Amino acid sequence: MRFLDTLSKKMVFGFVLIIALGTILLSLPAATRTGQETSFLNVVFTASSATCITGLTVVNTATHWSIFGQVVILGMAEVGALGYMTFAVLLFNLIRRHRNMGLSTQLMVKESLNLETLSDTKSVMKYVIGLSAAFQVGGVGLLALDFVPRYGWGRGLYVSVYHSVMSFCNAGFDVFGNSLEGFRHDPYLLIVTIILIISGGLGFLVWRDLLLYHERKRLSLNSKLTLVTTGTLFVVGFVALLVTEGNLSRFADQMAWPNRVLNTLFLSVTPRTAGIITLPTHSLHAGSIFLIMILMFVGGTPGSTAGGIKTTTFGVLMLQSIAQLRGKDDVEFSHRRFSQANISRALLLVFLASIVIAVATLILTQTEKIPRGYGLEYIVFEVLSAFGTVGLSMGLTPDLSAVGKIVIILLMFIGRVGIFTSLYSLSKRQTRVNRIRYPEENILIG
Repeated sequence: MRFLDTLSKKMVFGFVLIIALGTILLSLPAATRTGQETSFLNVVFTASSATCITGLTVVNTATHWSIFGQVVILGMAEVGALGYMTFAVLLFNLIRRHRNMGLSTQLMVKESLNLETLSDTKSVMKYVIGLSAAFQVGGVGLLALDFVPRYGWGRGLYVSVYHSVMSFCNAGFDVFGNSLEGFRHDPYLLIVTIILIISGGLGFLVWRDLLLYHERKRLSLNSKLTLVTTGTLFVVGFVALLVTEGNLSRFADQMAWPNRVLNTLFLSVTPRTAGIITLPTHSLHAGSIFLIMILMFVGGTPGSTAGGIKTTTFGVLMLQSIAQLRGKDDVEFSHRRFSQANISRALLLVFLASIVIAVATLILTQTEKIPRGYGLEYIVFEVLSAFGTVGLSMGLTPDLSAVGKIVIILLMFIGRVGIFTSLYSLSKRQTRVNRIRYPEENILIG
């Protein structure tokens, strides 16, 4: 436990260091278009949002930050998405200070990427770096076919790089000023963006399993559960949003039926911590807002660029509930049985996440003003978006008070680093062995 606490503290310190460095760079006059300094709290908020790959902004990224400031945000999002340990190891290898990773470094990488064993560390590192580069470079090439004819080579390539990185990293920042609301009529761009978002949110371990399937002829239990849960959430979310939004019938005079279906599909993908939107959230129906909040809470896959409680946690608890309803003691999936430790960890994660969300919501109800026409969903949506590192907002972020900004910063940080890592880094207690066990007794539940 002490060693785990040390690793957690190092991980937390690493993310804090990146945020601090980003804060310094964004505080420079050259980081803004006007040449004036940005308020310290707004800079910290932006640096935290970028490092935690969230995308919530208190100032407009396209109009407030200069090219230098936007590139700083891009760099922080890249490091935050892949994990600072990945970049540290890559840097060490490039300058040849360490030909082989030491044990402590391997443990840090293992913890950072949610690996099961140390033996996976080196091979997974290669896939993380290789796949990230492949997807993002491929995304730039595909997006350039759309953006270069629109904006010319200079601006077109810049926008292609920015949008490719932010989509794959599920970061949510944009240089258009209103996300992709001006591109809802561009099916090609939406399809490429959907592919990049899913690619980043699926997880590097899952991609490695899929790429090595021809050799191994099997998928790990983690990959199987991830793919089933992710596919189910996509299908259910898409169908439900088709119903709640009436297939965007209000845009029937502006968009053809296939394009409305594609925009609805995009709407079901982006809450999986992407934060890129083609429709203003405040224009969505109440049912759609509720569905998006559920999807934001679940999030993406462990070891990916996504946040939330993760698809595997949701999948395990769903299977556990089904097993209990059927009167089974074992939770089974794909001819395997989940350990009780897995189930207990999933339950604890959801419980702690619920407590964090409830406390943050309570604080914001006291510090923020809810506009006329909105209810509690105005704040809960923001809280879930920050905790799930999504980046969607109903309009609260730019108007946050000082206390509200601090609360959202902490939520984004916890959502990216992880609840367990955050708690381990603060804990000073050591594991104790219970030498006395009291008699077991049941109580009434439900």
